Amino acid sequence: MAMRRVAVTGLGLVNPFGGQDVNAFFESLLQGRSAVTTREWSPTDRPLITPFVSCSAFVGEEVLGKPLASMMDRFCQLGIGAAFAAWEDAGLTRKPAEGQGRDRWGVSWGTALGGIMAHDRYYEASFLRGRERASPLSVLMGMNNAVPAHASIQLGLGGMSSTHSDACASSAMAIGEAFQQIRTGQADVVLAGGSETPQAYAVMRAWESLRVLAAVPESGGAASACRPFARGRDGLVLGEGAAALVLEDWEHARQRGATIIAELAGFGASSDHSHLVRPSADGQVRALRAALADAQMSVADIGYVNAHGTATIEGDVAEVKALARVFGEGAAALPVSSSKSMHGHLLGAAGAMEALVTVQALKHRVLPPTAHLAGRHDDACHCVDLFTEAREARDIGAAVSSSFAFGGGNAVLVFRQTRD
Repeated sequence: MAMRRVAVTGLGLVNPFGGQDVNAFFESLLQGRSAVTTREWSPTDRPLITPFVSCSAFVGEEVLGKPLASMMDRFCQLGIGAAFAAWEDAGLTRKPAEGQGRDRWGVSWGTALGGIMAHDRYYEASFLRGRERASPLSVLMGMNNAVPAHASIQLGLGGMSSTHSDACASSAMAIGEAFQQIRTGQADVVLAGGSETPQAYAVMRAWESLRVLAAVPESGGAASACRPFARGRDGLVLGEGAAALVLEDWEHARQRGATIIAELAGFGASSDHSHLVRPSADGQVRALRAALADAQMSVADIGYVNAHGTATIEGDVAEVKALARVFGEGAAALPVSSSKSMHGHLLGAAGAMEALVTVQALKHRVLPPTAHLAGRHDDACHCVDLFTEAREARDIGAAVSSSFAFGGGNAVLVFRQTRD
């Protein structure tokens, strides 16, 4: 069976730099701006202060309308906001025209926590405030598949609707599944992405207990809290956000006159099968090699890697070691950066946000840097080209977006610039 090519025809997001403008978001990354601020969590007598990334400028009721937004937890509001923006960017209508079938159009979404804020809110109401009944919407707002459900209804999508919950690889896995559906002829158009908002006290306390959250630095403040690949890094910074890509059969896109932004050329996945929280370079190597083989590319074809790069001590070193093994002698000249240094770790939405960043890098032929790294490289991470300022890349050709998760799930996406 001949494999079909997969086009990226739409991009949408909800980002922490003030709105939903994809180009303004990317420009903020190129400038090395950080969206990390300090947040206090204090619903009880045990307050917690952490660095955090918030999309406070996004108000669901204003963007989606009060009736629709009132039926959604915030992670769903962010997700539908990004989905609508990507749909519009692809030049598609919200509802199909009379007689137009969308039975081969679907949704593939990723989230690690789903409607955790709804669960947290109703738990607090029931057990801390003594309310006897929860809202009848609590189940519908809390379910992990809320975004695909609402997107299918609002956009008239009758194809497969699926949700991936694979920790920090969730939305990369969702994009990979959408890619496979289109390439093998099961679907013509798939809305793929992820959304997350871990703004719940219990969630932040749980992450704090793992001892992987970054502290507020003594110098530089919260803005420099997330320092991937740097000496003295002490953990990740959680944040909220959403990103969506419209993926489409190449010929379908051309026939309707769509603008093709980039091509999704390969997907690779693996399991570390070794430890719940300690990353394995072996597992990452398998995913990277599988993605390159799937794209029918060699390491010489890759001009940029948007790294998982969480700023955990072990995670960054394992990732760089995996890249060194896969790229061999070419690793030293391989441009690698982590945009998490600026927009934080969006958990299940991270893969989608970073896939969008990778597509933008290909489109504009310029690479976003890793912030807070200048003069502070960890010697153990020196075997790849970690750059600290935006870099032009006229001959970038193709790029990799990597996502690695607690539990050992690894997902790698390969994008390339458009070509005939």
